[in-house]
Amino acid sequence: MADFINESWRAILAANGLADFDALWQHQADWFEEPNHRRGGWSGVARCELSERGGARTVPAIFLKRQENHMARLWTHPLHGAPTFLREFQRIQHYRACGIPTLEPVYFAMRKVGKDERAILMTEELTGFISMEDRVRRWLQSGAPPRPIRLRMLGAIAALLRDMHAHRIQHNCFFPKHIFLRVNADGSVEARVIDLEKSRWHPFKAACAVRDLYSLASDSQMWSRSDRLWLLKSYLQIERLTPYAKWLWRRVATRIARKGRVRPTAVYLAAKAGVTE
Repeated sequence: MADFINESWRAILAANGLADFDALWQHQADWFEEPNHRRGGWSGVARCELSERGGARTVPAIFLKRQENHMARLWTHPLHGAPTFLREFQRIQHYRACGIPTLEPVYFAMRKVGKDERAILMTEELTGFISMEDRVRRWLQSGAPPRPIRLRMLGAIAALLRDMHAHRIQHNCFFPKHIFLRVNADGSVEARVIDLEKSRWHPFKAACAVRDLYSLASDSQMWSRSDRLWLLKSYLQIERLTPYAKWLWRRVATRIARKGRVRPTAVYLAAKAGVTE
């Protein structure tokens, strides 16, 4: 697969001495996420601040993701597999082709060095965006914002999910930590979804809805029941609950109860703080 370089970033990468794979692989940067070692290799993320020629800091920060021998079997690579970043990059490109807001790719390339399979994926930082998980953690600790603000956020999430499912895209990990929101000065809300590696096409929109609404609702103690019902109606673009909406609500609720995913607020906060009972 040919190397990908976002044309709007080509000159910036060159000005920072990061125009090729070797330079990016050797670039010294503190880990934003410590490397995880699994799948027979490792994968880690660093956050880098770059500047345009002349030193002006006018560009977003980037996330530099590097991995070695961190493989997954794809239908295009059924025997030996391919770096997991390949699948993530392909998903990013697919979402963007469908007009679904997600990450802005900066660079992607793979190299085989001896017996090692290496890959680099760079994306722009989502400037001004905060994950829904972080927002609701603050709500649980300090109190939620007024309901009209909450509903604008939930409406942006519902619209994002509806757009995904219209293209028959099932995210499979649509958890609050993967949903990023930005509240603009005019009060409008933008939503982005990340961690697309496990996304897949599904022929039935209802199956997409059950799976992704379940993931979203699995930490639903952060919202009131009326908020969750409002999100469902916003997602379906209805004023009153229809038989299908009631069926969908029951399916999601049953799945949550069966999986035992919803935890009391105190347990949720302790888990997010790294505290165990």
